[in-house]
Amino acid sequence: MSIISSTSHTASGSATLSQRLTAAIGASILGACLVYFAGFSHIEAVHNAAHDTRHSAAFPCH
Repeated sequence: MSIISSTSHTASGSATLSQRLTAAIGASILGACLVYFAGFSHIEAVHNAAHDTRHSAAFPCH
């Protein structure tokens, strides 16, 4: 019983290339949407929070 359990755990632990690519593309799209939303938000608090975060990370933004 433990052999079957450990074998299935090992097989499910490794992601295929297409799964990793899908996850990377999805994360990139989500990140781009968040940056776009924060950068062009009409809500001043959201824009200022993103601006202050860039400065606290020593990332020049202007």
